[in-house]
Amino acid sequence: MTQAPVSPITRDRFRKGKTFQEYLDSGIRNRDLFERNYKGTVITAEQEKALKELAARPNGPRELVVIGEDWCPDVYRGAGVAQRIAEALGAEFRFFERDQNKDLIQPYLKDGQFESIPVFVFFDGDHNEIAHFIERPAKANEELHLTREALGDTSPEGIAKALGHEPSEDEIKQARDKARERYLEWQQGPIWAGWRTATVDEVIALLRKQLG
Repeated sequence: MTQAPVSPITRDRFRKGKTFQEYLDSGIRNRDLFERNYKGTVITAEQEKALKELAARPNGPRELVVIGEDWCPDVYRGAGVAQRIAEALGAEFRFFERDQNKDLIQPYLKDGQFESIPVFVFFDGDHNEIAHFIERPAKANEELHLTREALGDTSPEGIAKALGHEPSEDEIKQARDKARERYLEWQQGPIWAGWRTATVDEVIALLRKQLG
């Protein structure tokens, strides 16, 4: 979460990215989940005040890039959060698909090796990079085990144990479909909402640190 020395996201490249609405309208598979998380993200009065104070600085954030893919839960949760942050900042938002823009993510590899998504990249009014945020907030990492509890064991061995016999391919598919339904229902609860809030708080802290 530190400043990249040279970003491949030039101003010309930035302008070629999709706005949040353009991305939603581009035929993505989980549009409903992107919209649900956007609508479910509430910027508190305190957060809005902090973001507006950051935006008011001469070197404050004016542009926000999100790099991601539509199948990733961290992305369909995080992209809507990023859009809400951009709205509070009065910043322009652009989305780039990671797998179609591999060069863009190279400076932002998690631990220097993983193409983790989403990535948020913030630029000032002169398109100088301020900071970037990768994947999910610390709170989500600490509570990630809760997603596994919501899903249950979807391995063939786990399904066999639950059924009491060796599962057929159809039974494995049915069990995994039910697990996904449980997971999507769980995402509408307070823990997932807390991760959205924590993302905003972590971004604010990151921008404050980088801007001094």
